[in-house]
Amino acid sequence: MTNAVVLEAKDLRKHYAVRRGLFKPAALVRALDGVSFRLEAGKTLAVVGESGCGKSTLARAVTMIEPPTAGQLLYDGRDVVGRSAAEMRELRRTVQMVFQNPYGSLNPRKTVGAILSEPLVVNTGASKAERRERALAMMTKVGLRRDQIDRYPHMFSGGQRQRIAIARALMLNPRVVVADEPVSALDVSIQAQVLNLMMDLQEELGLAYLFISHDLGVVRHIADAVMVMYLGRPVEHGPKDVLFARPRHPYTRILLAATPRVNPELRAERVVPKGELPSPLNPPPGCPFHRRCPHARDNCAVDAPELRAADGRLVACHYAEELE
Repeated sequence: MTNAVVLEAKDLRKHYAVRRGLFKPAALVRALDGVSFRLEAGKTLAVVGESGCGKSTLARAVTMIEPPTAGQLLYDGRDVVGRSAAEMRELRRTVQMVFQNPYGSLNPRKTVGAILSEPLVVNTGASKAERRERALAMMTKVGLRRDQIDRYPHMFSGGQRQRIAIARALMLNPRVVVADEPVSALDVSIQAQVLNLMMDLQEELGLAYLFISHDLGVVRHIADAVMVMYLGRPVEHGPKDVLFARPRHPYTRILLAATPRVNPELRAERVVPKGELPSPLNPPPGCPFHRRCPHARDNCAVDAPELRAADGRLVACHYAEELE
């Protein structure tokens, strides 16, 4: 039995017009340029890639902070595009976000109780007593003591602050949680605790996670599927075990080879890409990765590969089957 699809993106695009000077025409940045995926209840899709690949833009689109330029974004089959303000207000309750920095995402002038109650104040008609009781229950669920409800964020450690941020995201009983680098600002030992908490909450509540990260070690621990992005486009997308065992896109292979390993037998041969990441204002023709790819051929500079099925995943590479 398969889980229900709670979130689906179809050819999602987000473009920005950028001024280049007084007498120059505006340039177009294709921050997202055709992203498609499906996310089921109780599953985690990890989105990985270098800075500038479009991960955070995807997070803003999925959380409806910014509307997509084109494409479809469906929650339980309902497209967010063209909805009324009342319908958008309802849809936004189904998706919440956990931010990267627990030191900057919590209001230092509010107590934990006020921080957790705020989503209920804005979105529900619950009384003050009901809001406080729900906040206390959520604190217990994320591993915080009930007597800490009247404390301020500066009285907590980084890991505890991120637990508060997770609790705030769950106050409206969302079905999808977008986690944008949620453990990158924490110590390694605390990272494991927060990740295990997120996995326990997912199992208990049936949450779907869109997990954005640059740390492939973290992704290996928490994800069910992985989507690798480059210059706003997915270049490889498939089950976690398949991608980690047999990466088929040269960019995925480079990312995995750069992951530190303690066991020397598990270390992959390090492959350094050529050149620098191209400017999104002037992406290269053909395959967007061909100028840095160690396996590029003449036609890669002309023909842009489309995502296609290959060896149990989707991959955008002309020669994916030849890479071993």
